[in-house]
Amino acid sequence: MGGMTTGETTGPAYGDGTRAVRAGLPEPVRHEPTLPGPVFAAHFHLPGEPTGPYTYGRDENPTWTHLERALGELEAPGEEGVETLAFASGMAAISAVLFSQLRAGDSVVLPSDGYQVLPLVAEQLTAFGIEVRTAPTGDDAQLDVLEGARLLWIETPSNPGLDVCDIRRLVAAAHARGTLVAVDNTLATPLGQRPLELGADFSVASGTKMLTGHGDLLLGYVASANAGAMAAVRRWRKIVGAIPGPMEAWLAHRSLATLRLRADRQSATALAVAEALRGRPEVSGLRYPGLSDDPSHRIAARQMRRFGCVVSFTLPSRARADRFLDALRLVDDATSFGGVRSTAERRGRWGGDAVPEGFIRLSVGAEDPEDLVADLLGALDTSAE
Repeated sequence: MGGMTTGETTGPAYGDGTRAVRAGLPEPVRHEPTLPGPVFAAHFHLPGEPTGPYTYGRDENPTWTHLERALGELEAPGEEGVETLAFASGMAAISAVLFSQLRAGDSVVLPSDGYQVLPLVAEQLTAFGIEVRTAPTGDDAQLDVLEGARLLWIETPSNPGLDVCDIRRLVAAAHARGTLVAVDNTLATPLGQRPLELGADFSVASGTKMLTGHGDLLLGYVASANAGAMAAVRRWRKIVGAIPGPMEAWLAHRSLATLRLRADRQSATALAVAEALRGRPEVSGLRYPGLSDDPSHRIAARQMRRFGCVVSFTLPSRARADRFLDALRLVDDATSFGGVRSTAERRGRWGGDAVPEGFIRLSVGAEDPEDLVADLLGALDTSAE
């Protein structure tokens, strides 16, 4: 018997693991690899009229096609008409939605506690004559500044504070006002939540992080069932040339096969870590949506299937946080999150995030949970001296 085809993996009857392993694969061809290698091409043979799927390397590439189909299957399994476009980075994907959908005189609502590059984006939007409003993610506060906006940008869970908003509620309120909704799904990944199923117009994410999980590539994507809006996003990608390299696209597709395994392991270990940290007197402001007493747990449990790999907390001072990070042996002091190797950083070192000096963002990797917990608790003990 032959293997399952791409179309067979899109149905809702298949689980996340099956879908992640097989998403986006082409029809099997005898003696050909199941996942074709990257296609390196600036141009393609194109006699006669310039028609067909592949004409020039800035517009399309077969390696992107396989990846984009795979991401679409994960974001909206079984749904027809969902288009996905890959970008060179998460910020390229974010920028493509914002700058392709907004015009001078429009208003946009951004989270005030979102990714630290958003304030830079807000400056550029303002320079282009677009009104930028901001409100925190928690308590659905963006509803208070929604009236008359062209686009609502949601980031849930927020990075780095891990607040959660009710996507369904915000989408309903936005659509009632004629407002488009984009959700940054980077932290959750499609295995954590599916914004399009919750009513959002766009699901946008950085593939640099947990989606690909190895900290070795930069990638982003936009998914939507709104054909007109996606035509504008595609045009923006063509204009600015924010395209992924074929090798990065191939590596990303290859990495999707282990997404279910990584997401399950990292989410479970993150919960164990959060529970272990909860009992430490020097730890304050502990946040993880999977904790039953977390302020975001009730809403997160309604819209998320996995709570992610990021835990945040605060130590008493900058010096204590630095000593803690230096004492860790299994956790790298590095930025970003979602990789199979645990990382942590004192987030305030970058500026731009409204967090205390001792605030730690911890990304839980795929190490053995007991080893990781022991390393974290040991570093807390050592840093107290």
